[in-house]
Amino acid sequence: MATSEDRLPAPAAAPGPLTAERAEPADAGPGALPGVYRLLDQVADSVLVLSPVRDPGGRVTDFVMAHLSPGYVDPGGRQAADVAGLSLLRAYPDSAAADGLFARAVRVLADGAPQRVAGPVGPPRAGTLTGARPADAVRVADLRAAPHAGRVVFTWRPLSTPEDSRLAELLEHVQRVGRLGGWEEDLTTGNVRWTEAAFAVFGLDPGSAPPIPVSGLQHHVVAADRRLVVRFRQSLLREREPAAAVFRFARPQDGAIRQIRVFAEPVLRDGEVAGLRGAFQDVTALYQTQVALAATRDLLADSEQRAAEEHELAIRLQRAIMPSGVRPVASDAVEIAVRYRPAEAGRLVAGDWYEVLELPGGELMLVVGDIAGHGIEAVTGMVAARNALRGLAVTGASPSQLLGQLNYAACLFTEGVTGTVICGRYDPKTRVLRWARAGHLPPVLVRGGVAMVQPLPAGMLLGVDLEAEFEEVILQLRAGDTLLLYTDGLIERRASSISDALAEFAAAAVPAGPNVDTHAARILATAASDTGDDACLLAVRIR
Repeated sequence: MATSEDRLPAPAAAPGPLTAERAEPADAGPGALPGVYRLLDQVADSVLVLSPVRDPGGRVTDFVMAHLSPGYVDPGGRQAADVAGLSLLRAYPDSAAADGLFARAVRVLADGAPQRVAGPVGPPRAGTLTGARPADAVRVADLRAAPHAGRVVFTWRPLSTPEDSRLAELLEHVQRVGRLGGWEEDLTTGNVRWTEAAFAVFGLDPGSAPPIPVSGLQHHVVAADRRLVVRFRQSLLREREPAAAVFRFARPQDGAIRQIRVFAEPVLRDGEVAGLRGAFQDVTALYQTQVALAATRDLLADSEQRAAEEHELAIRLQRAIMPSGVRPVASDAVEIAVRYRPAEAGRLVAGDWYEVLELPGGELMLVVGDIAGHGIEAVTGMVAARNALRGLAVTGASPSQLLGQLNYAACLFTEGVTGTVICGRYDPKTRVLRWARAGHLPPVLVRGGVAMVQPLPAGMLLGVDLEAEFEEVILQLRAGDTLLLYTDGLIERRASSISDALAEFAAAAVPAGPNVDTHAARILATAASDTGDDACLLAVRIR
């Protein structure tokens, strides 16, 4: 097995060839620690005991599988009987790699130090496991290795279903993108478990540094934050309610000060707090941004022009993120035009935004959104939503899944950010558009001189309900079609219902015009909205 993050230096002893596929360990027999094996079988899901095979010079050339637990789960998906008695390198030929079982076993045997990979372990590479097909592979978690009586003991547990594996991969991605690491602590036994990502947040090596219990966390933070961490733990135990705190930590490898947010909830058993569980998040970048914005506000507070200067700052932020002179991504499959109209001339400050992103595989992501409000809050909310969606898009998630993840972030990791979004993935090979919406107005399709408002799938406003679900629909497009995505500031009128406004907008969207730029410019110039809101239009013509 190999991990993607927990890599170790290559072992000094290189594996040598074996002449037999199956062998008996040199020290096997009646006295081969059967009591210890029975104990291990009872406390671990999968147990593998390896006995070293040495050459005349004493170098470890391979290991024999001296014992497999009754519940042994082979990562290659084979039956335990198929691997029992095999040498390690026969069963797992690639395990001599720096992060493989052979390399770990040699290391543990040489230095006597146990190793642990907390959390999911990466799936085997193709060809790593003899006789195993990729479809048979089983993802495992919580790999541990320890020396015992001249042997090496490995334990792990399976992620029992494909859904477990998929969710584990999604969790790894969320932790990496969000700089999050999970942890749990059993207050009865004192056992503390961290995920790989939690060690990464602190810049610690999971192979040599133990996870830090919350009761000892104050000894690892900067002196000024120690009382804060103590109060955080006391609050969890006393109030028995979820709590959060932010503290500073100096990374051991470079001394860099990191801002770390910890949030946790107590685990109750028989009315008593039996454990704690939660997550660490590296919020240094956010903290630095907040410090910079706070410093800017402090400077503006001393000036009579504070409101005007703050507004100018928001304009610059928005223009930096969505510069007006930059054209959307070029594509041979579509023509794209974007138009933005501020509520007032010179006041380009709102939460309207768009995104056109070419994804791996050639698909295009098309997004238009509208964060509620104006000014700095709307702009920063727009930045957060746009950047989050960009990061999530590379996972290959569908539009409905992307909106679900974006809604989760809006509910938990932002303060008061709400808004509407329409998100689509267009495949130029099939001309199929899959799209979903979060409280947003439907797209309008212009085809053959007729404009059609598309039926609304279910999907509520972002940032309101953590459990919200978003329906996804499929639209088959044709060459010459024009798809219009827009914000409500383009069509809403004070004296008209939204259905009447949509009908008027659809009527004004034809004819399509000679090219998409002309079409978009005409729509913007003739839009009949009178609410004084900003407006954004994304027009896509299919080639």
